Parts: sequence; C-alpha cells; structure tokens
Amino acid sequence: MAQIGDFLKGAGGAQVECGRIPVGGMASGMSVDLPYVAVRGARPGKTLWINGQVHGDEINGMIASLRFVRGLDPKAMTGNVVVTPTANPHALDLRRKRNPYDELDLDQTFPGAARGLISERLSSALFAQIRGVADMLVSLHTMNPLFDSKLYAVYKVHPDSGVSEMAQLKALSVFAPNVACRQNVAGAGELPGNVAGGIDYQALAAGIPSFMIELGAGSRYEAHNVEAAMLGFRRLAAQLGILQPLDGDDAPASVRRVTKRNWVTYEKGGLFTAEVEAGATVEAGTLVGRTIDLFGEEVETFVVDVPSVIFGLRRDPVVHTGERAAFVATQWDNVAV
Repeated sequence: MAQIGDFLKGAGGAQVECGRIPVGGMASGMSVDLPYVAVRGARPGKTLWINGQVHGDEINGMIASLRFVRGLDPKAMTGNVVVTPTANPHALDLRRKRNPYDELDLDQTFPGAARGLISERLSSALFAQIRGVADMLVSLHTMNPLFDSKLYAVYKVHPDSGVSEMAQLKALSVFAPNVACRQNVAGAGELPGNVAGGIDYQALAAGIPSFMIELGAGSRYEAHNVEAAMLGFRRLAAQLGILQPLDGDDAPASVRRVTKRNWVTYEKGGLFTAEVEAGATVEAGTLVGRTIDLFGEEVETFVVDVPSVIFGLRRDPVVHTGERAAFVATQWDNVAV
C-alpha cells in the first residue's frame, strides 16, 4: 500500500515525483485515482502535506498548492512537501461540492472505508497515504460560491490526539487569517452531519497537527487569496524546518480566535443587498443587509445585536426562506502565538 511514504524515504536525494493514488474505475474504463506531487528534500526532515480540495467547487486551494509545490527547490529543502490537489475528482469534474455518484460530503467520510461507497474509498485511499507520513496537514477549502469572505481558518480540538490547541493556532497563524474559528465537533451551532469525519479531525486522531484554511469563495479563481495561501505555505514550511525563513518576513504575532459563531437565515425570499463588506468587524446595531420583494418593498433587514465579525456574506442577491445571509462570529479573543 505504501507509495508516497516509500518515495519520501527512498534513496537518491532531492527529487520531485508526480504520480497517482489508485482507487478504482468507471464503466467506461476510465480510472479513478488521486494525483499528487511529492517533493523530497536533500536532507531528511518533517513532511508538510497540503490537500488542495475535498469539495469539487473549491478551486483556490488547488491552484495555490500546485503553484507552491512546483516552485520549490528540493535541493534547498530539509524534509518534504506533498500536495494532493484534489481528493474528490468526480465532484471537481462537475464543479459541485459533493460526489455525484453517492451524494456524500467527502469531508464527512474520513478515514474512509476501503470497501465502501466511492467517496469512502477515495477518503480511505488518501488517508492511508497520509497516516504515518505527514507531520502537518493543511486542508484547503473555500466558502460556498454564493458568498464572499476574507481568508480565515477553522480548527478542531481532539481530546486524545496529543496535539495542543496552541500548536494548531501557532501553525495556522502564519496564514494571517481574519479569524480562526474553533469548531465544535459535537455539532452544536455548526454544520450538520458527521463533523468528526473531516480529514483534519481524523488527522488529529492520528496525532497529526491539522487545520482548515478557507480561501475566499468557491467556483472562481481569486489571485489575492492564492498569493496569501502561498505565503502561508512558505511560512509554515519554515516553521517546520523544511525551508529557511524569509528574510524580513513579519509573521503575525497573534490570532483572533472565535469561540462562538452562527449563521443568519432569511425569513422571507426576495433580493438581498449587503450594507457591509465580508470580513468586517462591526458594532452592535449595525445593519448588515436588507431584502426587498419584487414590488420593491423592503421585507427584511439584518441588524446584529452584539459586536460581530461578518466573516462570510451573501453575494448572490436571489434568496429564499431558510437560506443563509451571513456567517457571524459573536465571541472571540486575541491569542499570542
């Protein structure tokens, strides 16, 4: 089963390998596999693993991770970098979040099942390569394509991983996130489903420090978010001793940790217009946005009751009852790293 791990431990010094992790096949005979780029440094050291995408419409992380890894000089490295640009090729091909062949959210299926549904097989094949090889895992995402956001981080805390919360905050801080959201794995106030099935949480269960970086919006290329991610990768690789620190680089000394967040949903349908920018920190009483009906009458307004960070904001004006208007942080502190 070992493939990437064998390459990284192999003889021959500094080298780059591009390959595919086999998973299965389609009725047409086309193979199902996961591409990877592995860079083995001139000297042994830690391994940074970057997963560019688990959801098929989240593109910025794929581009950022591939640009970063292909720009590395293995002769200058102590340790290794591995990039798996997509963990969900079926969803990527159809530009959608979920795998169309089983409708599962891949990021709720880890560590997977070798004899399971196709999403479970994909996650199993990938995680088998990561376990025992990675010393740090970064899982890249974007927000829903209907929203705007600034780069932010999400991290979980596993009670038995041996990975401290401070270690995660120190690692993710190099990306200079707008906020770093501490996600409740039990599910209260978070997305529904098997949150513990995320690749980052299962990495923590295996003793691998891991976190998520949310790179703007889905289904589009955003140059500023790609550049910010590449700088974060560079800093993180230096933190791990894989690369030399950048001269004169001032990495953030603290991170804004969010410990309470929620989303705001529409009571009525119509056309929504925002009154603030995504990523804004606002005072209590701030008008976030308003909705009008098709007669031009205002039917709904959104005003925050407490100081808040609007870290995700609807950009698509066409809205229906029960859809989300904004992702809002209502409790946070600043943590020195």
